[in-house]
Amino acid sequence: METEQQVDERFMSLALAQAREAAAQGEVPVGAVITDPQGRVIGRGHNLTQMLNDVTAHAEMQAITAAAQWLGGKYLSECTLYVTVEPCIMCAGAIGWSQLGRVVIGAPDPKRGYSSVMASHAPFHPKTQIVTGVCAEQCAALMSNFFAARRK
Repeated sequence: METEQQVDERFMSLALAQAREAAAQGEVPVGAVITDPQGRVIGRGHNLTQMLNDVTAHAEMQAITAAAQWLGGKYLSECTLYVTVEPCIMCAGAIGWSQLGRVVIGAPDPKRGYSSVMASHAPFHPKTQIVTGVCAEQCAALMSNFFAARRK
């Protein structure tokens, strides 16, 4: 049987695949996956801000919308979000409103992440469990490589 860490790493690898798809499309490489209590992927997304010309088309927003549609309801309290980079304050607000039960974060985002502007747990539902640093090196490398290539 898999440990919780192994499960987190497995689903984070799916979020990383979403982030790579974003990068291939010229989008900032952030990916997200949402699972239900049975471990089924019910939502996934990657940044689409360039393609849709929409500043709100972040990976987390895409995944939350897909999961809510799958479940037929707006509350995701029994679900887990896996996201490759710390959510921005907008996405943190959406995570809070959707009442996600668990959030697993890959790499921190010290410039635009929610924790840079507020207390670490403030935007989330009080019962939300936060896990950080899952596959952090891979997640951070994807972001830094993407931006390094853009600066050339």
